[in-house]
Amino acid sequence: MTTLTQTRNTAQSATQSAAQSSVRTGLLPIMAAALVGVTLIYFTGFAQASVYHDSAHDTRHTLAFPCH
Repeated sequence: MTTLTQTRNTAQSATQSAAQSSVRTGLLPIMAAALVGVTLIYFTGFAQASVYHDSAHDTRHTLAFPCH
């Protein structure tokens, strides 16, 4: 009877460990993306207006969208 109980406890702890691992693994990309997004927004606040226009203009040319 104790062997069966030990087997169940081992299976439960393995399942819990796997669940915690997947939560930690899923959280890392989300936090990395949030950090990149906040950094881009922060540094964009210091750019001049002409930088925005030039970036949009270059993007249009890259996508072969006529802008002239």
